[in-house]
Amino acid sequence: MKAVAAATALSLIISPAGPKTAHARAANEKAARLEATADAQAQAANPLDARRELYDNISTVTGVEWYWVAAVDQYERTITKARPKARQLLGQTVGVFIEPERWAGELNPDSEDTQPVSIGWFNGIGRDGDGNGFAERTSDFDLLYSLVTFASVQGTNDVRFPIGLWEYYRNGRAVQRIEQFAKMYKHYGKLDLFEHAFPVPIGSTYSYKDTWGDKRGWGGRRVHEGTDIFAGHGTPVRSTCYGVIEIKGWNKYGGWRIGIRDLNNHYHYYAHLSGFDKKLSVGDIVEPGQVVGWVGSSGYGKPGTSGKFPPHLHYGIYSDRGLIEWAFDPYPHLRRWEQQERKRLRSKR
Repeated sequence: MKAVAAATALSLIISPAGPKTAHARAANEKAARLEATADAQAQAANPLDARRELYDNISTVTGVEWYWVAAVDQYERTITKARPKARQLLGQTVGVFIEPERWAGELNPDSEDTQPVSIGWFNGIGRDGDGNGFAERTSDFDLLYSLVTFASVQGTNDVRFPIGLWEYYRNGRAVQRIEQFAKMYKHYGKLDLFEHAFPVPIGSTYSYKDTWGDKRGWGGRRVHEGTDIFAGHGTPVRSTCYGVIEIKGWNKYGGWRIGIRDLNNHYHYYAHLSGFDKKLSVGDIVEPGQVVGWVGSSGYGKPGTSGKFPPHLHYGIYSDRGLIEWAFDPYPHLRRWEQQERKRLRSKR
């Protein structure tokens, strides 16, 4: 705020009329630097606030609800993060990546074209969203505005907009993810949905270690893609995140299992359960710490098979790369979430 005030004060004492002296130019440059620094500091301090303001503005000019705009950007952000070599970060705030040829038009001889007229002539999707006369692939507003505008041609409501998303991505997985993200944003009305909880109650008796990559024999040679948390039969199993239930039911390896998708586009896999919360269904939204089932020893056979190993929760995390998913070691995350939850519990005493 002090930087903004200083910039404002400088702008007031420097007259816009008449020839500028070297001193006046220097003062103006200093004021501009102060203001830019203040803006950067404000955005760094409240990145989600800056993003929400952008989503609201794009919603206003496109007629697409803010939660769809937010979901599109968040999906793009997760894919860019998962594939950084193939999708460099173009803007400062948004995660949208659009190839130069798609932006300017495949037959456009200038793949870096920023002129809306010529881009339109070559059927590029780049648009001037911020009204500065240029369709810039490095502009946060232009990037997200162009993608949302393309997808909104089929309609802007909750039924028609996903059809436009299919036209853009030609990938049902992408559309499903964006629908899941939009559902969470619409339900909670905010962007800050990244808190986590440990998968079993902190006060319960449990033990675990890093079992990533251990050999598994049943059903063929394979490696362990997760962490086993040993606990008593019937110990509550909780969602580690804000997410949407994607899968619920039986798997011959994992027994009674449930899968939850979060806003980082991570799939959280809970296996060998003794049962589920009967009120939960595929498509429901869950929160960190919410009970979704109970520890058991189900799996390694036909539906209902149980008792082939000690009761425990198999917990895994998979990251979506757009067309495939890959597992990564959840152990470091579990340790961090466990410590964070212990700290929160201590602060409430």
